[in-house]
Amino acid sequence: MSGDLPIRVVLADDHSMVREALARILSDSGTVNVVGQASNGSQVMEIVKSTDPECVVLDYSMPGLDAPAVIESLLRRQSTVKILVLTVHENIHYAVRVLESGAHGYLIKSAAVDELVEAIKVVYDGGIYISPKVSAEVLKHLRRPKRERIGLESLSQREFDLLRILGAGKSLQQCAQQMKVSTSTASTYRARVMEKLNLESTAELIRFALEHNVVG
Repeated sequence: MSGDLPIRVVLADDHSMVREALARILSDSGTVNVVGQASNGSQVMEIVKSTDPECVVLDYSMPGLDAPAVIESLLRRQSTVKILVLTVHENIHYAVRVLESGAHGYLIKSAAVDELVEAIKVVYDGGIYISPKVSAEVLKHLRRPKRERIGLESLSQREFDLLRILGAGKSLQQCAQQMKVSTSTASTYRARVMEKLNLESTAELIRFALEHNVVG
């Protein structure tokens, strides 16, 4: 940290009880000053603009939020802000995608409070923090050239998003609405996913998502 000043942090999570609890815990640590809270993707952008935080602790799955896209937008607006993704997703493909989008850290929500504070300090000081639960596999994937990636690794961000939304039980129309694209475009993404994963039907696609824990 710079001097004795606490790190200015914005919390983004759609669960108000979780958000409020985190805010109290982080404030009590003496290391963090929570300067704003957001419950959806649009609020994140607005609050970061108005509060000018040094770090954003961002939930992966929130209403109106495509985490990788929001990360890229935040960094375009404010290149110095540090972004730590706090999530329930232990699937390494989520971690790989947010880190490739520019996030500075990826932490599983089951982590202890001390680890969260440490992760914030690490990314604030210019480091990269990856939850020990997934760090080895994430680094292995990040080192692999994109042209050599197969299966889930070969999907574009939009294709991956469609797969996880369908895996959560949403219809193609609901996928399109959540992704803010036309149904025709969503259908194209679905076709590409099925081709890349060698699947023959939407039912197989959904089963694949469930088996590989790519949902929500």
